[in-house]
Amino acid sequence: QVHLVESGGGLVQAGGSLRLSCAASGSIFGIVSMGWYRQAPGNQRELVATITSGGSTNYADSVKCRFTLSRDNAKNTAYLQMNSLKPEDTGVYYCNAHTLRPGKADEYWGQGTQVTVSS
Repeated sequence: QVHLVESGGGLVQAGGSLRLSCAASGSIFGIVSMGWYRQAPGNQRELVATITSGGSTNYADSVKCRFTLSRDNAKNTAYLQMNSLKPEDTGVYYCNAHTLRPGKADEYWGQGTQVTVSS
């Protein structure tokens, strides 16, 4: 089992910045990627960004050049730096981790953290 704890959400004005953190604990060996997804009211959960254990990143087009995802392997923590925030970035942000062990792949989710961007 992998336990993910998010922090760093809050209320910010448009154009502002926030940094989200996701700390992983438990059976962290085998984590091959971590990432962030978000869900706005009435919408489906969507990908924001992912990062592999090797450091390769992938971003949704809507956040490219504004958000940066990084990972501190020593702390088992992923960070999402969000700059130039827009009202449409509002939603609950969920941390995600994929694990791969011999013969078994799993996916884990955090409890979510609210991000609200006011116009």
